[in-house]
Amino acid sequence: MHIDPLLRALAEPTRLRIMRLLAHMELAVGELALVLDQSQPRVSRHIRILCDAGLAERRREGSWVFLRSAIHESREHNRDTGSLGPATARLLAAAEVEDSGFSTRCAEDRRQLAAIRSAREASAEAYFARHASEWDTLRALHGADEPVEQALCAALTPAGSAKNSVKNEEGALGALLDVGTGTGRIAQLLAPRARRVTGLDKSPDMLRLARARLQELPSDKLELVQGDFTDLPFAAASFDTVTFHQVLHFAQQPATVLGEAARVLRADGRIAVVDLAAHEREDLRETHAHARLGFTDDQMRDLLETAGFAPELPVALPGDPLTVKIWTATRLPDAPAPEHSADADDNRKVIPR
Repeated sequence: MHIDPLLRALAEPTRLRIMRLLAHMELAVGELALVLDQSQPRVSRHIRILCDAGLAERRREGSWVFLRSAIHESREHNRDTGSLGPATARLLAAAEVEDSGFSTRCAEDRRQLAAIRSAREASAEAYFARHASEWDTLRALHGADEPVEQALCAALTPAGSAKNSVKNEEGALGALLDVGTGTGRIAQLLAPRARRVTGLDKSPDMLRLARARLQELPSDKLELVQGDFTDLPFAAASFDTVTFHQVLHFAQQPATVLGEAARVLRADGRIAVVDLAAHEREDLRETHAHARLGFTDDQMRDLLETAGFAPELPVALPGDPLTVKIWTATRLPDAPAPEHSADADDNRKVIPR
């Protein structure tokens, strides 16, 4: 990183606003254009300057381009930026605190971004409500269920266990949280191997279907909770295993979702993410409310490591045309716990049996 292009890149108000937005999350170029109320070609020119200066990085996903910050306040998280990266990040953070005009502008940008994402999330919720009764059929778009479910069970089998022994597997998953439980299929599949199962979903329609599917489980072994995967309504270190089955591609901010999963997992707890490998099926954005066109192994490894996990080797299940991946990881015991909303537990809504 060199000082001259860095200072030139920062010598423009719009680019300063972009850097403060990127300090909080990865953003699509189209989102930036909406927040900044500028044309996409103009925003793309600003992005090129920031990337050329080493301040930001692009990532293409189908026809969308995502942008993320290449600098962080902590030097250990910077890549090839030397000491200028964290110093620049601290300068921009201090500027937002001490410059009242800049602070107001940044706060308004974040409010505008929140409104845009809320509208998209409302659209996704409406989609889930419309299709709840046919969800298992729609899930067949991801390929046959049986091979994926078998591979998930194998991936969650503790090392040294006899895979075909029910006795050895009983309770091995401990307290299990199935995030985005939908119709409850994964909770049903893994319940015999868990001490207790909690299914969480934001859609009441989905939870009603899950309750019907899981009604034979004893009441002391199952809990269904309505909640948001970006702000899980559970205390830290509440679970031994967390699963996401074809859920993470609906997340506007996958890093936030996995950070919450890490928070509610106990040290050495396991996570399993079943999702699509990176693809270019643009129609899934509009037709099925996908926020992400799958994930590459590098993306998922970075997301898991940032959240405080030690990733394991992924499992691939090739399909036609989409490939399903299973990423597993272990919660590092010394990883810092992500922050959590103080009133999240007040928003917890348990769905009665």
